[in-house]
Amino acid sequence: MTHANLPAHDWPVLEPGWVWLCGAGPGDPGLLTLHALNALRQADVVIYDALVQEQILDWAPQAQHIYAGKRGGKPSAKQRDISLHLVELARAGKRVLRLKGGDPFVFGRGGEEAQTLVQHDVPIRIIPGITAGIGGLAYAGVPVTHRDVNQSVTFVTGHDQSGNTPGSLDWNSISKGSQVIVIYMGMKHIAQIAGKLLAAGRPATEPVAVVTTATTDAQDVLETTLGTIVDDIAQAGLEPPAVICVGQAVLMRQVLDWQSMASGELPRNLDPLGRGRPAESA
Repeated sequence: MTHANLPAHDWPVLEPGWVWLCGAGPGDPGLLTLHALNALRQADVVIYDALVQEQILDWAPQAQHIYAGKRGGKPSAKQRDISLHLVELARAGKRVLRLKGGDPFVFGRGGEEAQTLVQHDVPIRIIPGITAGIGGLAYAGVPVTHRDVNQSVTFVTGHDQSGNTPGSLDWNSISKGSQVIVIYMGMKHIAQIAGKLLAAGRPATEPVAVVTTATTDAQDVLETTLGTIVDDIAQAGLEPPAVICVGQAVLMRQVLDWQSMASGELPRNLDPLGRGRPAESA
């Protein structure tokens, strides 16, 4: 059977009165899923977050675009107001697309919004997206898992509902139990987070990557260490949004920085782990 003769996908229909909570990926519009694109083409209203690229909204010219971004330290809509606005739009018979950066269920408050909708008898659909803690690091050339480096990875948030470092996190256990730690929204409290990890026994020389505005043309990557990260971020003048990766996997950027290679640069180190050439796969 040729590709031209393959049956068409049975794409879901966004019905009036429904709300689809959809991940827009970490930034690059090309990382949008086909289900997300299908939703954009059907929506009457798109309520989008601060990290959603304007080019993505171009795929929904027929829809009303409503900004509902929440950025730390800046005036933002209250989460309850956003959730109840979704309910109101759905009850008005609109086809509603709630477009959220990354994945709606990964530190994106998607679960809270979905819960409110269900409590108000509004039917929902969840469309996952590529989360910045994986996709953003991949664009920086940092694999969150590598069988020669780590068999565990922990994703944590750098702040809780109050805006402070989460008090519920057991940093000692995280430090000892996870070889690679990926921190979302950690720039504001990086001094406190780094201090907790160092106090828990992580070495000051441990590699760290800070990726800002991941997967976009404005992406910036800082390679540093746990002991110098605070000063290095300040010196580099980096600003959120950022994802921070702590662990030996960061060293793989020395050979996997594919964006630099696409610009003609050679890998800095073909054996960043110092373990010799990898064995051939069985």
